[in-house]
Amino acid sequence: MGLRISDEVAGVESVRTDLMSRARAGDGEAFRALTEPHRRELQVHCYRMLGSVQDAEDALQDTMLAAWRGLEQFDGRAALRTWLYRIATNRCLDALRGARRRPAKQWDIPGIEPPEPTGLGEIHWLEPYPDALLGGAISVPLGPEARYEQTESISLAFVTALQILPPRQLAVLILRDVLGFHANEVAEMLDTTIESVKSALKRARAGMQRRLPDPAREQPPANGSPAEDAIVAKFVSTYEAADIEALVALLTDDVFMTMPPMPLEYRGLDSVARFCAFVFGSGQQFELVPTRANGQPAFGVYRRTPTGSHGVGLFVLALSGDRISAMTRFEETVLPTFGLPQSRPSAVGPT
Repeated sequence: MGLRISDEVAGVESVRTDLMSRARAGDGEAFRALTEPHRRELQVHCYRMLGSVQDAEDALQDTMLAAWRGLEQFDGRAALRTWLYRIATNRCLDALRGARRRPAKQWDIPGIEPPEPTGLGEIHWLEPYPDALLGGAISVPLGPEARYEQTESISLAFVTALQILPPRQLAVLILRDVLGFHANEVAEMLDTTIESVKSALKRARAGMQRRLPDPAREQPPANGSPAEDAIVAKFVSTYEAADIEALVALLTDDVFMTMPPMPLEYRGLDSVARFCAFVFGSGQQFELVPTRANGQPAFGVYRRTPTGSHGVGLFVLALSGDRISAMTRFEETVLPTFGLPQSRPSAVGPT
């Protein structure tokens, strides 16, 4: 048995060596064969760092181009995956240093003013990440230093907290606590010292601890479980029925609502209830189309009209036990990223 496994390992290494030789000779197909297994996880890595699906895709393309052009510099001392993470991390740091973040959007419905928010958020460029793009990206083996579950580290709350960190602290925390790379590997990736990595990590952990939800909060039900399905079904029925009392009964006392790219934040049951009453008070009717984002239940939101339904946004829910602890509303521009149409035909034709 041992001999057979050794033979298999030797065979895999032989294939990799052959692909590397061909890639260095300019074979694009060989390069894709080497890098494609890492593409999804690198995209998620860039998303964690940048908080934007489009920015992450741009950084991933820059990473692959830099790797292709610099393949001769890969000396094989580190694994190819580690080398690609080094390039991706530094491309993201470059993007953060020169970032021209999209500005916060102001409320733009004339004659209609929303309730006074409890605060104004800093992270208005945040975008949701479709679960459909997570396949194979959050099931990769992690290094021994990892402190977070992969599903936790892709949640909206986690990604939002990351965005508040200074760029170098952000990179160190992801590489060390999310991906589990050793301190010496991270130091080499960032061209710095182990002491500098340890110092940045200490500060980053303190920053995350202040901003992440209370660890004592009741845990959400498992993805796709009957418990999660039950909460989702109640939310859909109450929202589509504009039943404000039933909706409020689903929320935790400290529920939190945000709506990037608008900076408006509503914190606490009374504040969120006032905003929902404001939405339902307009007399509009909505339908919700289920999807998933950041490992969480999500819904395309459509406003009903006599001729069909038109997309007005996307909701992402955070759950705590059997209740909803956070709601994030994104604009309708994100719907195509989730394979959702901008409009839907009416189920019953006009009369």
